[in-house]
Amino acid sequence: MLLTFFTELRAAKVPVSLREYLTLLEALDRDLADQRVEDFYYLSRTALVKDERNLDKFDRVFGRVFKGVVTVGEAVEPQAIPEEWLRKLAEKYLTAEERAQIQALGWDKLFETLKERLAEQKGRHQGGSKWIGTGGTSPFGAYGDNPEGIRIGQDGNRNFRAVKVWDQRTFKDLDDSAELGSRTIRLALRRLRRFARTGAAEELDLDGTIRETARHGMLDLRLRPERRNAVKVLLFLDVGGSMDWHVELAEQLFSAARSEFKHFEHFYFHNCLYETVWKENRRRHTEGTPLLDVIRTYPSDYRVVFVGDAAMSPYEIAMAGGSVEHWNEEAGRVWLERVLAHFPKVAWLNPVPQAQWGYSQSNAMIRQIVSDRMYPLTLEGIDQATRALLR
Repeated sequence: MLLTFFTELRAAKVPVSLREYLTLLEALDRDLADQRVEDFYYLSRTALVKDERNLDKFDRVFGRVFKGVVTVGEAVEPQAIPEEWLRKLAEKYLTAEERAQIQALGWDKLFETLKERLAEQKGRHQGGSKWIGTGGTSPFGAYGDNPEGIRIGQDGNRNFRAVKVWDQRTFKDLDDSAELGSRTIRLALRRLRRFARTGAAEELDLDGTIRETARHGMLDLRLRPERRNAVKVLLFLDVGGSMDWHVELAEQLFSAARSEFKHFEHFYFHNCLYETVWKENRRRHTEGTPLLDVIRTYPSDYRVVFVGDAAMSPYEIAMAGGSVEHWNEEAGRVWLERVLAHFPKVAWLNPVPQAQWGYSQSNAMIRQIVSDRMYPLTLEGIDQATRALLR
């Protein structure tokens, strides 16, 4: 609207400069026109016309551009502003100093306060520091900024500070046919091999056949069990959230492990282990597998490998109810320790560069739980992990 007004004045030979146009924008930003066209008329004439000989030209252009407009708001067509722009305006970004001035409520106080807000609040709210809404510094809602909060209705992570997520989230299964880089990972995994002859005798024993044929003077076929890798692997894959950045690397490992081990099973989890894991992400809410069933089904000679960035709220590990997605009756630490008690051979592969591990409190907590058996998801890290799993 204002750009059209500016260009029309220039076309009418009114000598308006860019500096004068910016002065008008600054005055509007300070709300000096009071949202009324009459006030805007006098404000713009004062800012843009420096010679009274141009007043008549100014009036004609003003009448043509703002014909029939009663308020400044009517001059702006709502559909001309993309919805995405409007949504971005609601997002709140704070500097480190501003964020430090906001006090985190703490776990118990956070949920107690949320119950109070749900009972008290009667309508939509945007901005501010108290109500459930968008923007602002309130610990409840979307597109705001708070040291610890409950995210409600936001399309994704922004500051990675939510301790609970109130939303339906959809994760994608990893592709076990990924080939880019998987060959080199397979070579690294081959250290994790212990061959044994198990099962039915189905393979021709050539040396035994020759020996027995020579002994008996007639053909005597001898069979033996096929020689296979006896190592069994149970893979737990973290999906969603910050792991979206590492999907390609995780898929390469998944593809390599599935093709390398005959005895191989996988399950998905989000951030931390809890009472349920799942095989397919699109059915995780309807076809989950109790983690206790996994522990009871697979014997302790399975090697367990976790793949995850260990980036989460410390509450997700240490507190009952700490999961961002549901109310877990027992803390994530309890479930991790149950798995470790049953499967003594465990390694955690982290796709985040090792130099960055120290920036995350949750990373340090996970490393402590797995007795420092966390390794980077690199060829060297996989080699270190396989050595640890064979001890």
